[in-house]
Amino acid sequence: MTLLDELTMRTEDMVQDVLGLCRIESPSHDFTQLAEIAEHTAELGTRLLGRTPERIQAEGRPALYWKPQPGGVLLLGHLDTVWPVGTLRNWPTPLRTQTTLSCPGVFDMKAGIVQGLYAMTAIGAPAGAGMLLTTDEEIGSPVFRPLIEKAASRARAVLVLEASADGALKTGRKGISQYVVRISGRAAHAGLEPEKGVNALLELSAQARAVAAFGSDGLTVTPTLAAAGTTANTVPAEAYFHVDVRARTRAEQDALHTRMSTLTPVLPRAEVTVEGGPNRPPMEPGQSAKLMDMARTTAMDLGLGAVHAVSVGGASDGNITAGIGIPTLDGLGAVGGHAHADGEYALITEMPRRSALVAGLTARLLSQT
Repeated sequence: MTLLDELTMRTEDMVQDVLGLCRIESPSHDFTQLAEIAEHTAELGTRLLGRTPERIQAEGRPALYWKPQPGGVLLLGHLDTVWPVGTLRNWPTPLRTQTTLSCPGVFDMKAGIVQGLYAMTAIGAPAGAGMLLTTDEEIGSPVFRPLIEKAASRARAVLVLEASADGALKTGRKGISQYVVRISGRAAHAGLEPEKGVNALLELSAQARAVAAFGSDGLTVTPTLAAAGTTANTVPAEAYFHVDVRARTRAEQDALHTRMSTLTPVLPRAEVTVEGGPNRPPMEPGQSAKLMDMARTTAMDLGLGAVHAVSVGGASDGNITAGIGIPTLDGLGAVGGHAHADGEYALITEMPRRSALVAGLTARLLSQT
């Protein structure tokens, strides 16, 4: 019996386990819900893998770590979602149809977690295969980034269980930088003596336009949230705006950081202060080329057909592992759509296929000396 045959026979088991995760809403900032889903997943993983995870607590957040042997393969995922508690009660689509599962976070990434656990089970849950599940990915991994780096540094490869809308594997992800540009001017009465003020809103406008012009082909620099002033009849003394940056390469990200760090005021007596910087480094396609080749070979050997590579603008914890030089392949989780949107779904028919791909690729990696 092939891996695909075995996992196809277990499709209904996978479906039921995904639905179990779906019924526990797990927004990033709700520690009670995160604790509940972590405990549920720990029990699920223990049942499937025959070994208990290390339960890690950091700043009130849980993480689960089935530690692989040094030089093993690390499957990486997250239990938190962007959806607030109560969303499931008013969810617009059925939890299950003949072809799909639909719930808050099923595509990103509860189905992928279950697929990963079943993949490890299908190859005998070898000691060289492990899994790390965190609970702060959707907010930028501020707490568990050191844990992710430490776990990845002892692995030969990281397979990220993030979803893929069309089944393509993600070999490149843009790096993210985030900034807040703060403007200080001087207040004055807008009707009586506006000339005595320094209008922070006008300075903001000039700086936002200048920053947006830093973008180029493939490098996006986008002013987003902004605010200025206190009352309608006062020259604004303070203003700020946020900037979202997506860069393809580390060099591009570093060069943009230098430009952001050297912004200078346009208006006399205005002051400009820049806060922030790179949050996640780029995952550059060249870093995952060998893994992608192995995935293609594995897919063909398993009868899954051709798999394709894609580079995307969104980031994941795979950016972190690639950023410290560990071979990383992303997008190995659910196939479906509507991430972070009403009607988010995962395709049931793809669950055993993706699980088989993860299982086969993990086994192939572990067979290498």
